[in-house]
Amino acid sequence: MPSEAELPREQGCEPVRLVIDPEGPMLVEGPVEIELPDGGTASSDRFLVAVCTCRRSRRYPWCDTSHRRRTRE
Repeated sequence: MPSEAELPREQGCEPVRLVIDPEGPMLVEGPVEIELPDGGTASSDRFLVAVCTCRRSRRYPWCDTSHRRRTRE
């Protein structure tokens, strides 16, 4: 498998930026389309999207800050 540096990049195409927050969601510069485990898709045209990584969100795959309700010891 080629390394990331070896992969061709379309001219004028910006890379997608992901920010991983260990205490919360993954922030993705949008718009985004997410393929769900059941084969469906979820789309957002927002400029920044918070994707749930804890699976507690009632709006999964979008973060609803449910991760904040659990206290860590």
